[in-house]
Amino acid sequence: MTVIAHISDLHCSKSDFDEEVFMQAVSEINHLKPDMIVLTGDITNNGYYVEFEQAKEYLGLFEAPLFAVPGNHDARNLGYQTFEELIGEKSWKLTVGDNLTVIGLDSSSPDENRGHIGNPQHMWLEHQLDECVINENFSVVALHHHVISIPQTGRERNVLSDAGDILKTLTTHEVDLILSGHKHVPNIWKINDTVVVNAGSLCSTKLRGKIKNSYNVYNISDDEIEIFLNYVGGEKFLFGKYPRNSL
Repeated sequence: MTVIAHISDLHCSKSDFDEEVFMQAVSEINHLKPDMIVLTGDITNNGYYVEFEQAKEYLGLFEAPLFAVPGNHDARNLGYQTFEELIGEKSWKLTVGDNLTVIGLDSSSPDENRGHIGNPQHMWLEHQLDECVINENFSVVALHHHVISIPQTGRERNVLSDAGDILKTLTTHEVDLILSGHKHVPNIWKINDTVVVNAGSLCSTKLRGKIKNSYNVYNISDDEIEIFLNYVGGEKFLFGKYPRNSL
């Protein structure tokens, strides 16, 4: 079984980052011993260099390999350059075991809140997913911006500008899991054979209503995928369960 922890929207800064909550989350996730951690953006609040330095130090506390994509807040104030210097590549592909592929997409645009994948990255994505189909790999795609509107988040403003085209590519290639963040509200949609999962904010104070800091955990076995919603320092419950042969 492969275990993936999905975290998002840390917003490292002097004003919107809760260090105590973050440290609790680190303890919980390290105890789970996941095979990897996927971080879907907004690592920083303003994209400042000092915030990325702070974030890099904090992220180093996780024991599992961590792979991140940038969010709209990370692309501010030349943060799109700093991200590659201090965090890593903005788009990437990796293989876990023999038949699981995880792809990270950069949906950020410098100094803009809206998301955009763009034609060059879209073509690269299609090529990677073609290989997944040929090899019959279980496929996961991670990006910051949501491809489908999320309930309980108010007026829709910041979905991907090319969401329709990207969503068509993801569903026609039968991507198993799409992971995103951005809206700070956990949610699951299922479209055709694709499960679309949004993560809440791991440790920022920018929370909507009574929604709490949280992260998702995915247990992927040969037969099924279990999705758990974990509230930091609190309860966890089964968020969704899907047979592998139906994905």
